[in-house]
Amino acid sequence: MSTPFDLLRMTDGLIVHHCLGAAAKLGIADMLKDGARSTENLSTELDVNEDALYRTLRFLSAQGVFHETAPRKFANSPLSEWLRTDVPESIRSILIYRDSAFFLTPFSNLLYSIQTGAPARERGLEVNGFEHLRRNPEDAHLFDAAMTEISGLWASSVAAAYDFGKWGSLMDVGGGNGMLLATIMAVHPDLQGVLADQPHVLERASQHKCWQPNLLRRVRFEAMDFFQAIPSVCRAYLMKNIIHDWDDQRARQILFNCRRAVPDDGVLLLIEYCVGGANTPSIGKTVDLMMLTLTGGKERTVREHDKLLASAGFRMTKSIPLSNDVMILEAEPVGSVDQIAEVSPR
Repeated sequence: MSTPFDLLRMTDGLIVHHCLGAAAKLGIADMLKDGARSTENLSTELDVNEDALYRTLRFLSAQGVFHETAPRKFANSPLSEWLRTDVPESIRSILIYRDSAFFLTPFSNLLYSIQTGAPARERGLEVNGFEHLRRNPEDAHLFDAAMTEISGLWASSVAAAYDFGKWGSLMDVGGGNGMLLATIMAVHPDLQGVLADQPHVLERASQHKCWQPNLLRRVRFEAMDFFQAIPSVCRAYLMKNIIHDWDDQRARQILFNCRRAVPDDGVLLLIEYCVGGANTPSIGKTVDLMMLTLTGGKERTVREHDKLLASAGFRMTKSIPLSNDVMILEAEPVGSVDQIAEVSPR
């Protein structure tokens, strides 16, 4: 039987969120990688208030993040290990980004997004989030690091779930630092790659550690704006979590430009979140509200993706679930590009 306290405890998530962000910024998990340490010792090294640090770690330990091994002495737990910078699939940068004002502030105006359907972030910034990133390198660095870690969580599964190699060449459209493309190319050694994004993104991407010398020999970096045009230089085109950033009209424009780029014997691949069934929790439903608030975008069902793709000259041929949360959608070009251009939204 539910009680009012069950509902009230849900709001504790705000405190958990900020405490995780603080622990990530302070690098606590890295400091504990060799074993337990006292909050007196940690606070001296970090130059923070010892009692406040203790109370924060005590709270997080009650959530399973860190473990109090003796009075005022803490060690990593299986959960806090994922906050270390030296472990694969670390999510430290994600938590730091999600505790930034750029991410968090719009959610204080979620009601505005519910009332209008417009992103609360743009109301506060007076420009869209991607333009803000172009103008603010510090926020852009946080964003890139977080998106790279998110790509890293799924990259190996994506590379193993689909035969990218059969297409010969693959463009990652809006691929950021290129973590996903680099992982796919490592698994498919004969694949030629193109990382396409805005110029200021590619300046950082070409220096990213994921681009080992053997991969750099097989990749090109192409500057583009996917609302204007997408280079027609590959057989296969990939977009991970791009379409979900935008409303239907702008998403359709991106897909139209993909259709102009993808050859008749090529393919378009989308990686997106699954929404899931009614009355069941899912990452997709959570990210859907993030998109509503931050970008004005949305998560879509397979049927909604199919309809959107069809409006831009593609036929969905396959849906490959990577898990209950993420899927790969394969679509082939159909019809005449000239006919599609006539109905392209203005």
